[in-house]
Amino acid sequence: MSRVLVVWLPDWPVASGLRACGLATHLAAAVFHANRVIACNETARASGVRRGMRRRDAQSRCPELHVLESAPDRDARSFEEVLGVLEALRPGVAPLRPGLVALRSPGRFYGGDEEAAAVLLEAVVGLGVRDVRVGVADELFTAEQAARLADVQGSRIVPAGGSGAFLRLLPVEAIAASAASGGVEDAGEAASLLQRLGLMTLGDLAGIPAAGVLARFGPSVAWIHRVLHGTAVEGLATREVPPDLCVEVGFEPPLVDAEAICFSTRRTAEEFTGRLARHQMVCTDVLIEVEAEGAGGVSETVAARRWLHPRWFTAADLIDRLHWQLVGSLRAGSIGTPVTRVRLVPVEVAADAVHADGLWGGADARVERGVARVQGLLGPEAVLAPVLQGGRTPTERQAMVPWGTRSTGLRPRELPWPGSIPPPFPSRVLPEAVPAGVRDSGGRPVVMGSRGAMSADPSRFRPVLEGPEGEGWLPVTAWAGPWPVDDAWWEPGARKVARFQLVAADGRAWLVTCDGDQWVTEAAYD
Repeated sequence: MSRVLVVWLPDWPVASGLRACGLATHLAAAVFHANRVIACNETARASGVRRGMRRRDAQSRCPELHVLESAPDRDARSFEEVLGVLEALRPGVAPLRPGLVALRSPGRFYGGDEEAAAVLLEAVVGLGVRDVRVGVADELFTAEQAARLADVQGSRIVPAGGSGAFLRLLPVEAIAASAASGGVEDAGEAASLLQRLGLMTLGDLAGIPAAGVLARFGPSVAWIHRVLHGTAVEGLATREVPPDLCVEVGFEPPLVDAEAICFSTRRTAEEFTGRLARHQMVCTDVLIEVEAEGAGGVSETVAARRWLHPRWFTAADLIDRLHWQLVGSLRAGSIGTPVTRVRLVPVEVAADAVHADGLWGGADARVERGVARVQGLLGPEAVLAPVLQGGRTPTERQAMVPWGTRSTGLRPRELPWPGSIPPPFPSRVLPEAVPAGVRDSGGRPVVMGSRGAMSADPSRFRPVLEGPEGEGWLPVTAWAGPWPVDDAWWEPGARKVARFQLVAADGRAWLVTCDGDQWVTEAAYD
């Protein structure tokens, strides 16, 4: 069985934050979340800063402390550079968390575990990371502990079959600090329980019979017991190296005419879609970059645009988008020199089975291409499509987004939205609310009092107040409501309105709103 190698970059959130701010990594710094320290580097610890400490206490002990905000996305993005270097030397890495990664030891290729660790250390240090340590053992838990005990830019190699002897001398706190606890969620509680029972080292735990551990401490501590005896070896959940799906084509000599550029890019577009097809994927979001000759004869990007497709891009779709992009850029004057290169970059891909055609076909491709062409000539905002979002009124629940783009920044629909009407929702929302009329059985206008009570039940109503008085009045056969809404009740002059659903004798239903003695029609249930 191949051995496990763990690369550990201590205090990575701190190092990542300092690098993002352009500061030296040796400066005292700490990462804070909810006003408490969640990570600090060795320089800060030397001044007395500890995890869990309040910001005021940490800064009182280390006045020169650099305060960094918690940003897990930033830490993960910066760690991708390290993963890329390691994958180039040994494909198939298993990231445990930003700053800690495991992989199968390439000791056989480099002549031994120690030699392999030296190669990986040199590669990571070449990225400008000063504090990096490597541990190698038979399984993940032991390899991580070995990395934590290694020196800066050094390695700790546990001999084959020596995991038990190595772990027995470690304190039980190593369980809580490990990220490779085999799925144990309450590792910290398990370590505290063992200490309260007088088991201070992992060797003390190993001396208890396995049956007694499982019966008394449960499966979590039993798993740790199996690690100590070498029977809890698990495979690494390594990630696959993402395929290189970007394609580009260069022009020598450079081209000026848009038709010639598109014709020369046609085979590259077919290669782009073919490469995706071999991975059983399709592209729904593509970035097209156009490079032209710049100052001093150096190529530079002069036109870059993201294109989205409601289904997925074919080679013809890509050439169409490139042509529209070139024509629009030439008209705008952003391309003033001959084009030297075109690059196609997939921004978002999906499995081809997700976008397969239905049994009776899909949308007309000519319509999609026609709409996309209009957008290419007039801009993405030229064609809009309605989508649903969260809101209290029918008007607030609809939003218009550019056709073919994904909705972003919309109000979440799953929130409760107090004051909204219950389903079913109206199918037709009027562009603007129009005045309406509601009368009771005596012909008097129905009004709403200050406490939300109605003067009488609706008997007939007029959806739109237009034409001579008395024409267009419809008998009410059923109605529901009211649904009162106190809109910004804490502000002076706030209004209190109520909504009703009215069903007319002709079978049509309407959504109307009452504000005192004023009625308006907002939507219809067609």
